[in-house]
Order: sequence, then structure tokens, then C-alpha cells
Amino acid sequence: MPIDRRRLLRGAAAGGGMLGLQALLPAWAQHGSHGVTAPSMPTLDGTQIDLSVGHTPFTVGGRTGHAITINGTLPAPLLRLREGQNVRLSVRNTLEADTSIHWHGLLVPFTMDGVPGISFPGIRPGETFHYEFPVRQAGTFWYHSHSDLQEAMGHYGPIIIDPADADPVAYDREHVLVLSDWSFIHPHEIMRRLKVQPGGFNFQRTTVAGLLSGEDRMPLEERAMWGQMRMDPRDVLDVSGSVYTYLINGHGPQENWTGIFQPGERVRLRIINASAMSIFNVRIPGLPMTVVQADGENVRPVQVDEFQISVAETYDVIVTPQDRAYTIVSEAIDRSGMGVATLAPRLGMRAEVPPLRRVPNLTMRDMGMDMSGGAMAGMDHGAMAGMDHSGMDHGSGAMDHGAMNMRDPENAPPDMAGGVGVQTISPMPQNRLGERPQGLEDVDHRVLVYTDLVSLRPNADQRAPSREMEIHLTGNMERFMWGFDGRRFSELVEPIRFERGERVRVTLVNDTMMAHPIHLHGHFFELVNGHPGHQPLKHTVNVAPGGQVTFDVTADNPGDWAFHCHLLMHMHAGMFNVVTVRPLDGVAS
Repeated sequence: MPIDRRRLLRGAAAGGGMLGLQALLPAWAQHGSHGVTAPSMPTLDGTQIDLSVGHTPFTVGGRTGHAITINGTLPAPLLRLREGQNVRLSVRNTLEADTSIHWHGLLVPFTMDGVPGISFPGIRPGETFHYEFPVRQAGTFWYHSHSDLQEAMGHYGPIIIDPADADPVAYDREHVLVLSDWSFIHPHEIMRRLKVQPGGFNFQRTTVAGLLSGEDRMPLEERAMWGQMRMDPRDVLDVSGSVYTYLINGHGPQENWTGIFQPGERVRLRIINASAMSIFNVRIPGLPMTVVQADGENVRPVQVDEFQISVAETYDVIVTPQDRAYTIVSEAIDRSGMGVATLAPRLGMRAEVPPLRRVPNLTMRDMGMDMSGGAMAGMDHGAMAGMDHSGMDHGSGAMDHGAMNMRDPENAPPDMAGGVGVQTISPMPQNRLGERPQGLEDVDHRVLVYTDLVSLRPNADQRAPSREMEIHLTGNMERFMWGFDGRRFSELVEPIRFERGERVRVTLVNDTMMAHPIHLHGHFFELVNGHPGHQPLKHTVNVAPGGQVTFDVTADNPGDWAFHCHLLMHMHAGMFNVVTVRPLDGVAS
């Protein structure tokens, strides 16, 4: 029978004597709502780990739905590994459909990466697949299905890898916080509705009443411009809090997941965005956070009051709470809902939950149009999709332009010239790494920006890239079509080819007005953010609307690797490709 998580929690809370055991546990074990391991975050460790994928009822907010889980829990068990060990993970599939597990951010052989059709055939019903690989790194990571939208139904969990040597981050206690979104609507039905009416989940649109009252914060001229382009200035997230409940460690906002601490301790919060479609702004009112790790890689400490975490990113922060309760807030960037949890010295305590903040409006800058200096005056917005990029400065610096693989409207696939797969081409995309993220432009406290991130260690490969390439993130929101360079993934799409050991500078240009968290499997890339020699290593980067992001990558892991938007429905709709690194070990070509 499936374990009733809430009954176990109540039983653990009644056994108050368990709290006295906290001091006997190592820091990593002091997590969960009652200060010890399990039942709130069951943990598996060792060199042999057994996992079972199956169907489980899941209850939140007084309603019960159907989840796909690992070992019967949502989120899945915490996997505790150690750098330098070899691990064997046996995954049994009890579903009626194929499944898989991808080890997000882990540097594994490509045959162990867990992407059906790319690195292995998938795990068929009734079968067990054995993943086996050396653990080459340390930090905060996670794992999830790469099959049939199962990730949206609960098929995800955290991974913590302890360093082989001393941890450069000092802390007394840790809590793992898995942020996610949950809907009682099946993800296939959500996908169908998005195809039929892409804005159907947005109940925060601008209105005539809002225009007249000023509540929409948009002048008539700008509103008319959006109308002419048949676009919605509040289309920030495709799926909103109208159908999502935002979870923290599988608990809804009313269920008060609580992380215990002793006043004055340095508490490490390992925060993972495991959601399907939700980007969050994270803050703990009254408690500053010091960011010490991004995507599992240590960074120079930077103190902030809030940060945005896109889908599939991770951030580790240090907090030093005092003798009071604090509310942990993960607010969806469209302000349609929030996840809520508590940090407290004792169970049963709660702090004030802040109200949702006002809905952000997209601007022309989010469409790759810099309005400064009246540059947009008189522009024919109907012709926007056919604009010529040939005269633009793509930020190539002093590199050899002859080595560039530039993808502009003249040389790109036909859809880039204005076909159905491309609704717009940003005429003036900007590097927005130093800008505050969407919706946080005007808050009166410190906000993390990508240019704040500086690698704690010098970059291992400091060679200049030998070539450049530019990839456009494209889409048609009216048809809910997404792709790279105007094309959805199919057997006809040419893979992105790297020579083994090659160093390449890649620029992602977002031609859409939605953010896209882009993830590269099997590698870390260095975000080109103004810190040469200490560029932060990332496996996922959020590309702001109308923005562009440049990264350097050393193609040192041979094989075929998925490269995609981590908004699950965008990936499913076609924003996916394969990066192939050759030659393989022992293979000539």
C-alpha cells in the first residue's frame, strides 16, 4: 500500500523526542519538516540504489489526483552520492508505458544520460535498466523523466553530491527545497488546450476596465500597439496558477512544510526548480540570502534578498535565521500564485505570508525592441517578422568572423523568413544578463542578476573559442509552435556538430517574448558575463524575452546530447535538438 505522507508527518510530529536527535546527525541529514531524515524527504545513498517508477495517488489542498512517482513519493527520494564513487542505479518500470531517468547536470557517459531515442531506447514496461557511472562532481542536482510528459506528473527528485575534499561552503545544517508545479489536469490535456488556445490559462489579461482605471499601467497608444501585433502583454507564463498548485517538497501553500533550525546557525538551502512550466521569484522576507552555488558549481558569495530561478536551475544559499519563523516564498513570475513554506526554530510556527504582487507587463524591450531614443517611432510592426538582421552587431568581439556559423534570416531555414513557425524576429536583441529579471525591475531590495555570478575556481579551459555559432529561439504563440531557427525537432533537423575538444562560442537569440531556460546535456558551459577566467559554469540558462545570451563550451564529452528548452511543453512542441560530439572513444569518426 502507498505510504500516507501526511499521516507519517503527524506521527513524527507527535514523537517530539525525535527532535533531540538532531544534534547527533551530520549536517546533511538534518533536513525535513521535523529535523530528521524521512518521511518528508526519504534519502537513498550507497553504491547500489534501487528505484521503482509507478502510479501513486497524490493529495494536495484536500484533493487527490494521480501521480507518477519514484518509490511512491513526490518528490522522489533524495539521492545522496559522493564525488569519486561509482554508483549503480537500478530503475524498474511498473508503468504501462515506457519511462526513463535523466540525471540533470551530471557528467555521465552519454549512454547513461537517459534520453529515449538519443542515448538509449528507454525503459519498457516491466523492465529494469541499470544506470552505472562514476560520480565526477559535487553539488546540488536533480533527476527526472525524459518520457511522455511524466515529469509534470511527479517524476522528479533531488540529488546531492558531497565533495571528496573539504566543502568550501561552511554550514551547520541544510534543507533541500524542491520547487514544482502540480495540476489535476493531465499534462496531455494541458498541451491540447495550449494548441487550441495558447492564452487559455491566462486570467490576468489587460482589460478595458483596467485601461480606464489605470490599473493595467499601460497607455492607450501602447495597448493599441500590442493589439495591432495580436499579442498579449501579460502572456508571461503559458500555464498559470489558474490550474497549477505551487509545491515546495510536495506540500501546497496551506500545508506548511517546515524546515527546523537552531537560532544563529548557518543554514544551507539547496533550491531546485523541478517544475514543468513555472519560473519562480524566491525570497524569504526579513532574511538575507547569500548565494554560494549555481547549478551545482560554487560561486563567489553574493548577498541578495531575492532571486529568480528558472525551470531546471538550482541555487544554494546560506541564511542565518534568528529565533523566529520565516516564510519561504516561491512566487510564479506572472504573479498568479506562489509556493509557501516555513523556516522556524520549532514546529507549528508560521510567519506572515506576503500577498501576491502586481502582475508584470511585457514591454517592447521584451520583444527585442529597445524603445530608448524613440527608435521605434513609425515602425511597421506588421513587417516585424521579416526584419533583416544582417546589419546588426551580434557581439562577436574580436573573434574571427570567418569561423562563425551565423544563422540570420537570409541564411536560416525557410521558416526564419516568416513562416508559420516564426511569429517574430527580434530586430534589436540585447544582452540582458546584467538586468534584473522579469517583474523584479522595481523592487526596493537586492536582486540577483547573472552578472553577479563569478566562478569560485578559475575556469579550467581558458582558450579562445575557435569558432562561433548563433542559434535563434523561435516560436509562434498563436499556434503554440516552438523551435530552434524556425524549425521543430524532427528527423530532418540537422544536429549541432562539435569536434571533440573543440571550444565554441554560442550565442542564443530569443526571438520570442517568453523566457526560455535552455539546457545542454552532458556538459557545463561558461556564461560570458564579464568575468573572464572566472565565468560561471552553468548547465541551464534563462534567456530573457528579446534577449541574447552568449556562452563558451568545451565539447569534451563525446556522444549525442539533448539540447532543449526546459519548459516541458515547449520541448514537447519542438524546441529540441541534438548536440553530437565526435569522435567517440576508440572510434575514428
